[in-house]
Order: sequence, then C-alpha cells, then structure tokens
Amino acid sequence: MIRFIRPTEEHKEEALAFKQEFLDNGEHTINGSELFDQMNSYEDWLKSVTDNISEETVNPDWVVTDTFFALDEKDSIVGIIDFRHELNGFLIDFGNTGYSVRPSERRKGYATEMLHQLLDVARNSGLNSLQLSVERSNEPSVKTIVKNGGVYERSFEFQGEEADVYRIKL
Repeated sequence: MIRFIRPTEEHKEEALAFKQEFLDNGEHTINGSELFDQMNSYEDWLKSVTDNISEETVNPDWVVTDTFFALDEKDSIVGIIDFRHELNGFLIDFGNTGYSVRPSERRKGYATEMLHQLLDVARNSGLNSLQLSVERSNEPSVKTIVKNGGVYERSFEFQGEEADVYRIKL
C-alpha cells in the first residue's frame, strides 16, 4: 500500500506541494516533519534531516532521527513520519514519533499503515517500545495509535490542550 523513502533533492517539487496543501488547508503544523513546516528552504531542511540521521552529524539540540516520506503505489507523497531513536528532556512528553498525512489523502488508512511500518523500523533499531503522544481532540490519530497496539499511559497539557501519552510494545 505504501513504502517509506528518505527525502532527497529529487522529491523537492512534490514535497513543496505536500507542504503547500497543509497551508492551503489552514494547517501550519506538519507533525513528524522535523520542522519542514517552519523552514523556508527545502535544501536547508533536507540538509538538516540528512544530518540528523547520524550521531556524528546530528544537531546537538536534537536526537538521532530518521525521517521518511510515505509514498503510495503511484509514488506520490501521501505522508511524512519521523522516528526519534531516543528521548531527551524536551521529547519526554512527545515521544519517539510524529506523523502527518496530507489533507487530501486522509481517511484512507495511510496513517495506520505508516505507524505499523514504523514499528518495524523501531524494533530493528533495538527499541522494546515506542512512545507516542497525541492531543486528546485528535480522534483519528488516537484511533491510529490504538489500532497499532497503543496503550494509554498518562496525560499532560500542551499549549493549553490536553494530550495523552501512549506506549506500543514492540
């Protein structure tokens, strides 16, 4: 149904169209994108996500992170997902992954499949469990997490909104 690829220069135009679709939909946050939503230059973002793959080149304020585009059978970008190999103090509430599906491709099962595939990535990296957080009001994402085995652990408040932390055993 989908496959993961690492972002490259070759994906620039489609990635920018992916980003623009969120903005056109009134969404200014693209979860799991390693700040793609905040960067003005695709090249700067690509360098950042490429550097963050390795302990030798990761931004000192970040953790080693793999970022993937999710492509459908037509090789179109339908989503983005990241995997943080460890949690630092900032990430302790946010967890090991974030993901987004482009607005026109939602409600087709992509998020569930993306998270399912990421579980193998996390397992192969040596993790025993994956921690995720979600705003309580984001019912589709809550369902995605639960479908993939997520078990509620605790709640916290983020930017005035209740959020929940889930754990998926690998």
